[in-house]
Amino acid sequence: MRPLILAAVALLASADAFQSSQIRRAGLAFSPSRTRSSSTAITASNANEIVPLKQGSTVALITPMTPTGEVDMPALRNILRFHVESGTDGLCILGTTGEASTLSMAERATVLTAAVEEVKGKIPIMAGVGTIDPEHVKEMTQQAIDVGCDAALVVTPYYVKPPQRGLVKHFLTMAEMGLPVVIYNVPGRTGVDFQSNNLALCADHENIVALKDATGDLDRLEEVRNYVGDKLLLYSGDDSTEAEYVLRGGDGCISVTANVAPA
Repeated sequence: MRPLILAAVALLASADAFQSSQIRRAGLAFSPSRTRSSSTAITASNANEIVPLKQGSTVALITPMTPTGEVDMPALRNILRFHVESGTDGLCILGTTGEASTLSMAERATVLTAAVEEVKGKIPIMAGVGTIDPEHVKEMTQQAIDVGCDAALVVTPYYVKPPQRGLVKHFLTMAEMGLPVVIYNVPGRTGVDFQSNNLALCADHENIVALKDATGDLDRLEEVRNYVGDKLLLYSGDDSTEAEYVLRGGDGCISVTANVAPA
């Protein structure tokens, strides 16, 4: 089995013991009226089917594996149905928790297709497409478009530490492909921190719709909001601080914990 799966599957088995996510336990409620989607025509092939992202709890979904290392499709479909039934607000598939860095394009297609078949139109589907090579990001984004996903999660390219102007160009380039983009800033893993003033340069693009902030710096939220206003949905990507992030004005979380404690 691939990394992260054994522990996640074991936790998932106890999901019925949880009644709500960390944010719900904090007594928070989200208005379904606040969404961010492109305001003009999108060139993506699934343009007429895009479900806008919204506030709330988005699960950073695991990708279950069989003991021999293949994607466990029956288990995946059961997990997807579980989140529909549990009222999960958003689905983030093929992120770090979903083993994205170890899956082939064929395996990715299988996972994306299952998600679209099970939840399309019920829960917004965000597909992780970020990696170090911009051309591969484009390839994965096009795959997500063709399958019918609703948004792309694009991480800052890791290890190479691109300059801020390079990051701006990278995100704007991916947004031009037509699929709504969620910018993913996780400097602890990538080695590069996308600064708030440069995020503001991206926020006016019609297809850049949200930020996943995994810095763990709660003071960053106010700074980001001052730069982008309500142009972007602001999601916490740090489970340990997500409740406080929302209490301070964030729009929700993209949460590993939500695998077992959904909204």
